[in-house]
Amino acid sequence: MKTFLLLPILFLSYLIHGQGNCEDASAYLVNAYSHVKDAYDSNNISHLKYYANRSVESIKLSKQTLEDCNCKKALDLANKSLDLLVQVEAVTTNDDGRFYVKRARDLSKESVIEIDKCSYSNADDEVAETSTEDNALANLQKEQEQLKQQQEALQLKAAEIKQKLAQQKDEALTLKKKQLISEYKLVMNSNIKSYNETLKLCNANDKLITTSDPDKDLSSESIEAIKTYYISNLKNLASNYVAKLDLCEN
Repeated sequence: MKTFLLLPILFLSYLIHGQGNCEDASAYLVNAYSHVKDAYDSNNISHLKYYANRSVESIKLSKQTLEDCNCKKALDLANKSLDLLVQVEAVTTNDDGRFYVKRARDLSKESVIEIDKCSYSNADDEVAETSTEDNALANLQKEQEQLKQQQEALQLKAAEIKQKLAQQKDEALTLKKKQLISEYKLVMNSNIKSYNETLKLCNANDKLITTSDPDKDLSSESIEAIKTYYISNLKNLASNYVAKLDLCEN
């Protein structure tokens, strides 16, 4: 059960640190290399052991960060250097100590070189990842701009269609008004003609009806207003006709 609980935690830790930043590991290994060089340059066994121990401490501190950094070659070299340095504590002469320290120094130097390689590699990966993200963001922004332009074009087209429909509606209404006015005028003229023919039969030529439709512009009026206007005129025309017929009887 503990193993099952530990696996998700380790996996999450790897996701968080991943290839990670190798700067901490590099700092520890550089310190270890500096101490082991001081140990090799020491003139007595006491100083040699002191600096060798300092190097051991720095290597131990570097091991966890090296694992997080995922730089296996540097870790292997650091472990080999550590195996040599821990043996220094048991030596009794400076020459014996320098034997281990010299080999550890060379391995420590190589570990520093390897951790630098890992640092550069990770940095390149981060740059590549950043570049990929930048490109993805640029493409997304480009798509958004294209969609915005398309939306604006559609809105403009919709406005044009709306304006055209309104214009067509106005034109259709104007035409309907003209047709209605024309029909009313035909009815009025037809009535006047019929009324006058009847008046002529009763020898009332002096009482003939003339058109009662003034030259009025009704284009700005509503359909209902036009109907009301002409119905009123037709009523007046009919009243005038009836009055003239009454005169004919006299």
